Amino acid sequence: MLDAIRGIEAFIVELPRETPYLGPLGPGETINRRGYLVRAGNRTLYPSTDRSLLVKVTTEEGLVGWGETYGIVAPLAVKELIADVIAPLLEGRDIAAPAALHDEMFDLQRVRGMSGGFFGDALAAVDIALWDVLGRRLGVPVSTLLGGARRERIPAYVSGLPVAGLAAKCDMALGFRDQGFAAQKFAAVVSHDGALAEMAALREVLGPEHRLMIDMHWRNTVPEAIALIGALARHDLAFAEAPIAPEDVEGLALVARAVAVPVAGGEEWRGTADWLPRLQARAIGIAQPEMARTGITGFLRAATLAQAFAVPLAPHATVGIGIFLAASLQAASTAWRCDWHEWQHSIWDATRRFVVSEMDCAAGFYSVPTGNGIGAEPADAVWDFVVG
Repeated sequence: MLDAIRGIEAFIVELPRETPYLGPLGPGETINRRGYLVRAGNRTLYPSTDRSLLVKVTTEEGLVGWGETYGIVAPLAVKELIADVIAPLLEGRDIAAPAALHDEMFDLQRVRGMSGGFFGDALAAVDIALWDVLGRRLGVPVSTLLGGARRERIPAYVSGLPVAGLAAKCDMALGFRDQGFAAQKFAAVVSHDGALAEMAALREVLGPEHRLMIDMHWRNTVPEAIALIGALARHDLAFAEAPIAPEDVEGLALVARAVAVPVAGGEEWRGTADWLPRLQARAIGIAQPEMARTGITGFLRAATLAQAFAVPLAPHATVGIGIFLAASLQAASTAWRCDWHEWQHSIWDATRRFVVSEMDCAAGFYSVPTGNGIGAEPADAVWDFVVG
């Protein structure tokens, strides 16, 4: 045995923020007594704070590995699943085979909701921590465990313009362009002046060379998505993310076949059973695995499937303190093709001091973290914001 798991712990981290994720509240949007808001544009629940869930795996030799997943909604559910179900299963097990342990965890949920929901989030966080502690035990980065890094830097696209009004959004976008970023994505759910108007305004101020994408946040029907993407394409749209409900595989394929712009998707999908039918249907032209939902094992399998269909990666990344982001960069560095990686600047700016890592994002590029394991761990400052 290489080393055994002694214990697994989970911690909820909650960070206050002045402006809710994605941008200021829109018409009819309010924050309820539990701190949640529902975005009118896509009927999706978001917290008014930044929340994530950290996982700590400790071995018998005293090594520690870190993982992270979303804590956006009901984080106590994820924490309890780790404490009540996953930790007892894995205690005493060898850390040498994280992918095998991943599959054992996955098997537990087959009649409890299959691949989705809170158990999937719990699995992803623990999986990241298992790969991290294995890398630390062997003295190598996770990228080496996955076959070796192909790149030390990954192009980053700016995600979101969380201010009110077209003028302010254009000013923010210009600021990022001046910092050296060559690609930006805006969110249709907070395009209160209309997605087409926002696209046209951004194209006018940023010029013809800048890459522009849209996150459509599942809000459209198939005909609506086709019509909107067609109109946006006249302003040289680089990709259209999540144009319709993610569960509608056939509808997504219809959209992809009807437009001349790559359709991007994947933040909601976890394992091969989610990825394979969508790739077979040619429903996406850009794959966006989300490390906080896939874990490293699921991310690697998604990347391998995408390669088989010649679909490049542009990994998704949302709310976290940087632990799952570091894991995502490690895994993305090994992928056959990774054209971009999402940079959530509002999250990065708020959480950068809570993680110890050599990863960085500047002048349009991420630097892949160095060091053993995922190359990142929580800073001491984070413990002041642990709420459970």
